[in-house]
Amino acid sequence: MLHYLDPHPEGSPAVLLLHGLGSEGASWILQLGALTEAGYRPVAPDTAGFGASAYDGRGWSIRRSAQELKGLVHALGCGAVHVVGLSMGGVIAQQFALDYPEQVRKVALANTFAVLRPRRFSGWVYFLARMLVAHLVGIERQAGLVAMRVFPEVGQESLRRQLVDSIYRADPRAYRAAMRALGRFNSVERLKSLRKPVLVISGENDTTVPLQEQQVLVDAIPGARHVIIPRAGHAVSVEGVELFNKTLLTFLSEIG
Repeated sequence: MLHYLDPHPEGSPAVLLLHGLGSEGASWILQLGALTEAGYRPVAPDTAGFGASAYDGRGWSIRRSAQELKGLVHALGCGAVHVVGLSMGGVIAQQFALDYPEQVRKVALANTFAVLRPRRFSGWVYFLARMLVAHLVGIERQAGLVAMRVFPEVGQESLRRQLVDSIYRADPRAYRAAMRALGRFNSVERLKSLRKPVLVISGENDTTVPLQEQQVLVDAIPGARHVIIPRAGHAVSVEGVELFNKTLLTFLSEIG
Protein backbone atom coordinates (compact mmCIF):
# COMPACT_ATOMS: atom_id res chain seq x y z
CA MET A 1 0.00 0.00 0.00
CA LEU A 2 1.32 3.41 -0.91
CA HIS A 3 1.82 6.02 1.76
CA TYR A 4 -0.43 9.03 1.19
CA LEU A 5 -1.74 12.26 2.69
CA ASP A 6 -5.53 12.50 2.91
CA PRO A 7 -6.33 15.56 5.04
CA HIS A 8 -10.00 15.93 4.05
CA PRO A 9 -11.50 12.46 3.47
CA GLU A 10 -15.05 13.83 3.65
CA GLY A 11 -14.41 16.10 0.66
CA SER A 12 -15.57 15.32 -2.88
CA PRO A 13 -14.52 14.72 -5.55
CA ALA A 14 -11.01 13.51 -4.83
CA VAL A 15 -8.01 15.25 -6.39
CA LEU A 16 -5.04 12.93 -6.89
CA LEU A 17 -1.80 14.93 -6.56
CA LEU A 18 1.27 13.29 -8.11
CA HIS A 19 4.77 14.49 -7.25
CA GLY A 20 7.93 14.88 -9.29
CA LEU A 21 11.09 12.76 -9.42
CA GLY A 22 12.87 12.66 -6.08
CA SER A 23 10.01 14.41 -4.34
CA GLU A 24 7.03 13.07 -2.36
CA GLY A 25 3.37 13.73 -1.63
CA ALA A 26 4.19 16.34 0.99
CA SER A 27 5.51 18.58 -1.79
CA TRP A 28 1.85 19.50 -2.40
CA ILE A 29 1.48 21.06 1.05
CA LEU A 30 0.68 24.48 -0.46
CA GLN A 31 -2.21 22.98 -2.43
CA LEU A 32 -3.71 20.72 0.25
CA GLY A 33 -5.26 23.57 2.22
CA ALA A 34 -6.61 25.38 -0.83
CA LEU A 35 -8.25 22.24 -2.19
CA THR A 36 -9.68 21.36 1.21
CA GLU A 37 -11.17 24.82 1.65
CA ALA A 38 -12.81 24.47 -1.77
CA GLY A 39 -14.49 21.24 -0.65
CA TYR A 40 -12.31 18.74 -2.50
CA ARG A 41 -10.60 15.65 -1.14
CA PRO A 42 -6.91 16.09 -1.93
CA VAL A 43 -4.98 12.81 -1.88
CA ALA A 44 -1.19 13.09 -2.21
CA PRO A 45 0.54 9.69 -2.42
CA ASP A 46 4.23 8.87 -2.36
CA THR A 47 5.05 6.89 -5.49
CA ALA A 48 6.70 3.53 -4.78
CA GLY A 49 10.32 4.08 -3.76
CA PHE A 50 9.80 7.73 -2.83
CA GLY A 51 8.91 9.36 0.46
CA ALA A 52 7.49 6.73 2.82
CA SER A 53 6.33 4.28 0.13
CA ALA A 54 8.49 1.18 -0.07
CA TYR A 55 9.81 -0.24 -3.34
CA ASP A 56 9.86 -4.04 -3.68
CA GLY A 57 12.64 -4.09 -6.27
CA ARG A 58 10.54 -6.02 -8.78
CA GLY A 59 10.61 -3.42 -11.51
CA TRP A 60 9.65 0.26 -11.42
CA SER A 61 7.74 1.64 -14.39
CA ILE A 62 5.35 4.44 -15.32
CA ARG A 63 2.65 1.90 -16.14
CA ARG A 64 3.06 0.07 -12.86
CA SER A 65 2.94 3.36 -10.95
CA ALA A 66 -0.37 4.20 -12.62
CA GLN A 67 -1.69 0.74 -11.77
CA GLU A 68 -0.71 1.14 -8.12
CA LEU A 69 -2.47 4.50 -8.00
CA LYS A 70 -5.61 2.91 -9.41
CA GLY A 71 -5.45 0.42 -6.56
CA LEU A 72 -5.09 3.24 -4.04
CA VAL A 73 -8.03 5.17 -5.49
CA HIS A 74 -10.16 2.01 -5.34
CA ALA A 75 -9.08 1.21 -1.78
CA LEU A 76 -10.00 4.72 -0.62
CA GLY A 77 -13.38 4.55 -2.35
CA CYS A 78 -12.73 7.77 -4.27
CA GLY A 79 -14.59 6.93 -7.47
CA ALA A 80 -13.58 9.04 -10.47
CA VAL A 81 -10.90 11.59 -9.54
CA HIS A 82 -9.29 14.73 -10.84
CA VAL A 83 -5.62 13.97 -11.56
CA VAL A 84 -2.91 16.60 -11.08
CA GLY A 85 0.74 15.83 -11.79
CA LEU A 86 3.96 17.83 -11.81
CA SER A 87 7.00 16.75 -13.85
CA MET A 88 7.30 12.96 -13.31
CA GLY A 89 3.88 13.13 -11.68
CA GLY A 90 2.54 14.62 -14.91
CA VAL A 91 3.91 11.68 -16.87
CA ILE A 92 2.26 9.23 -14.48
CA ALA A 93 -0.95 11.28 -14.67
CA GLN A 94 -0.96 10.87 -18.46
CA GLN A 95 -0.49 7.11 -18.11
CA PHE A 96 -3.26 6.94 -15.50
CA ALA A 97 -5.71 8.92 -17.67
CA LEU A 98 -4.93 6.87 -20.78
CA ASP A 99 -5.04 3.46 -19.10
CA TYR A 100 -8.01 4.13 -16.78
CA PRO A 101 -10.20 6.83 -18.37
CA GLU A 102 -13.23 5.68 -16.37
CA GLN A 103 -11.39 6.74 -13.19
CA VAL A 104 -10.69 10.28 -14.42
CA ARG A 105 -12.72 13.49 -14.37
CA LYS A 106 -10.16 16.12 -15.40
CA VAL A 107 -6.38 16.23 -15.80
CA ALA A 108 -3.97 19.03 -14.89
CA LEU A 109 -0.37 18.63 -16.05
CA ALA A 110 2.30 20.95 -14.66
CA ASN A 111 5.81 21.38 -16.09
CA THR A 112 5.81 17.97 -17.72
CA PHE A 113 6.16 16.42 -21.16
CA ALA A 114 4.83 13.89 -23.65
CA VAL A 115 8.35 13.00 -24.80
CA LEU A 116 11.63 14.24 -23.38
CA ARG A 117 13.81 15.47 -26.24
CA PRO A 118 15.73 18.61 -25.23
CA ARG A 119 16.24 21.02 -28.13
CA ARG A 120 19.29 22.71 -26.64
CA PHE A 121 22.69 21.16 -26.06
CA SER A 122 22.64 22.41 -22.45
CA GLY A 123 19.48 20.41 -21.84
CA TRP A 124 21.09 17.18 -23.03
CA VAL A 125 24.17 17.88 -20.92
CA TYR A 126 22.03 18.36 -17.81
CA PHE A 127 20.04 15.15 -18.23
CA LEU A 128 23.05 13.08 -19.20
CA ALA A 129 24.98 14.41 -16.20
CA ARG A 130 22.12 13.48 -13.90
CA MET A 131 21.89 9.99 -15.39
CA LEU A 132 25.63 9.33 -15.18
CA VAL A 133 26.03 10.62 -11.64
CA ALA A 134 22.95 8.73 -10.40
CA HIS A 135 24.10 5.44 -11.93
CA LEU A 136 27.87 5.65 -11.46
CA VAL A 137 28.22 7.63 -8.24
CA GLY A 138 24.87 7.66 -6.45
CA ILE A 139 21.69 9.70 -6.28
CA GLU A 140 22.97 11.58 -3.24
CA ARG A 141 25.77 13.13 -5.27
CA GLN A 142 23.38 14.48 -7.90
CA ALA A 143 20.83 15.78 -5.37
CA GLY A 144 22.61 19.12 -5.11
CA LEU A 145 22.76 19.44 -8.91
CA VAL A 146 19.01 18.90 -9.18
CA ALA A 147 18.17 21.20 -6.26
CA MET A 148 20.24 24.03 -7.70
CA ARG A 149 18.60 23.62 -11.10
CA VAL A 150 15.07 23.66 -9.62
CA PHE A 151 15.70 26.40 -7.04
CA PRO A 152 18.52 28.58 -8.44
CA GLU A 153 17.62 31.88 -6.82
CA VAL A 154 19.22 33.57 -3.82
CA GLY A 155 16.86 33.10 -0.90
CA GLN A 156 15.78 29.60 -1.96
CA GLU A 157 18.30 27.78 0.23
CA SER A 158 15.62 26.20 2.43
CA LEU A 159 13.75 24.92 -0.62
CA ARG A 160 16.97 23.42 -2.00
CA ARG A 161 17.62 21.73 1.31
CA GLN A 162 14.11 20.27 1.42
CA LEU A 163 14.49 18.84 -2.07
CA VAL A 164 17.91 17.38 -1.27
CA ASP A 165 16.49 15.74 1.86
CA SER A 166 13.62 14.31 -0.16
CA ILE A 167 16.00 12.84 -2.74
CA TYR A 168 18.05 11.30 0.06
CA ARG A 169 14.91 9.49 1.27
CA ALA A 170 14.26 7.92 -2.13
CA ASP A 171 15.17 4.30 -2.83
CA PRO A 172 18.16 4.53 -5.22
CA ARG A 173 16.86 1.60 -7.28
CA ALA A 174 13.50 3.27 -7.82
CA TYR A 175 15.10 6.65 -8.53
CA ARG A 176 17.42 5.29 -11.21
CA ALA A 177 14.66 3.17 -12.76
CA ALA A 178 12.37 6.22 -12.83
CA MET A 179 15.03 8.24 -14.64
CA ARG A 180 15.33 5.56 -17.30
CA ALA A 181 11.56 5.25 -17.62
CA LEU A 182 11.14 9.00 -18.08
CA GLY A 183 13.81 9.01 -20.77
CA ARG A 184 11.93 6.30 -22.70
CA PHE A 185 8.44 7.75 -22.23
CA ASN A 186 6.55 8.87 -25.33
CA SER A 187 2.80 9.43 -25.17
CA VAL A 188 2.42 11.69 -28.22
CA GLU A 189 0.38 9.26 -30.33
CA ARG A 190 -1.80 7.99 -27.49
CA LEU A 191 -2.65 11.48 -26.28
CA LYS A 192 -4.66 12.05 -29.45
CA SER A 193 -7.28 9.72 -27.96
CA LEU A 194 -7.51 11.51 -24.59
CA ARG A 195 -11.06 12.83 -24.28
CA LYS A 196 -10.94 14.51 -20.90
CA PRO A 197 -10.68 18.21 -20.03
CA VAL A 198 -6.94 18.89 -19.77
CA LEU A 199 -5.09 21.91 -18.43
CA VAL A 200 -1.34 22.28 -18.96
CA ILE A 201 0.37 24.65 -16.51
CA SER A 202 3.90 25.84 -17.28
CA GLY A 203 6.38 27.89 -15.33
CA GLU A 204 7.64 30.66 -17.60
CA ASN A 205 11.25 30.09 -16.49
CA ASP A 206 11.27 26.29 -16.32
CA THR A 207 14.76 25.14 -17.34
CA THR A 208 14.14 21.45 -16.58
CA VAL A 209 11.26 21.00 -19.05
CA PRO A 210 11.44 24.06 -21.34
CA LEU A 211 8.27 25.59 -22.76
CA GLN A 212 8.98 24.16 -26.22
CA GLU A 213 8.82 20.64 -24.79
CA GLN A 214 5.60 21.42 -22.96
CA GLN A 215 4.06 22.85 -26.13
CA VAL A 216 4.45 19.41 -27.74
CA LEU A 217 2.24 18.08 -24.95
CA VAL A 218 -0.35 20.82 -25.47
CA ASP A 219 -0.46 20.25 -29.23
CA ALA A 220 -0.92 16.48 -28.82
CA ILE A 221 -4.02 16.68 -26.60
CA PRO A 222 -7.32 17.61 -28.26
CA GLY A 223 -8.74 20.76 -26.66
CA ALA A 224 -5.96 21.15 -24.10
CA ARG A 225 -5.67 24.55 -22.47
CA HIS A 226 -2.30 26.11 -21.65
CA VAL A 227 -1.57 28.58 -18.85
CA ILE A 228 1.91 29.99 -18.27
CA ILE A 229 2.75 31.20 -14.76
CA PRO A 230 5.02 34.28 -15.01
CA ARG A 231 8.45 34.20 -13.35
CA ALA A 232 7.95 30.65 -12.03
CA GLY A 233 10.41 27.84 -12.68
CA HIS A 234 10.10 24.06 -12.55
CA ALA A 235 8.63 24.07 -9.04
CA VAL A 236 5.69 26.10 -10.29
CA SER A 237 3.34 24.94 -7.53
CA VAL A 238 5.71 26.52 -5.00
CA GLU A 239 7.18 29.52 -6.80
CA GLY A 240 3.89 30.61 -8.37
CA VAL A 241 1.62 29.20 -5.68
CA GLU A 242 -1.11 31.87 -5.65
CA LEU A 243 -1.69 31.91 -9.40
CA PHE A 244 -1.14 28.16 -9.63
CA ASN A 245 -3.82 27.46 -7.02
CA LYS A 246 -6.24 29.96 -8.52
CA THR A 247 -5.77 28.52 -12.01
CA LEU A 248 -6.15 24.95 -10.80
CA LEU A 249 -9.27 25.63 -8.71
CA THR A 250 -10.92 27.53 -11.55
CA PHE A 251 -10.28 24.65 -13.93
CA LEU A 252 -11.57 22.01 -11.52
CA SER A 253 -14.73 23.98 -10.72
CA GLU A 254 -15.79 24.45 -14.35
CA ILE A 255 -18.72 22.35 -15.53
CA GLY A 256 -18.12 20.19 -18.57
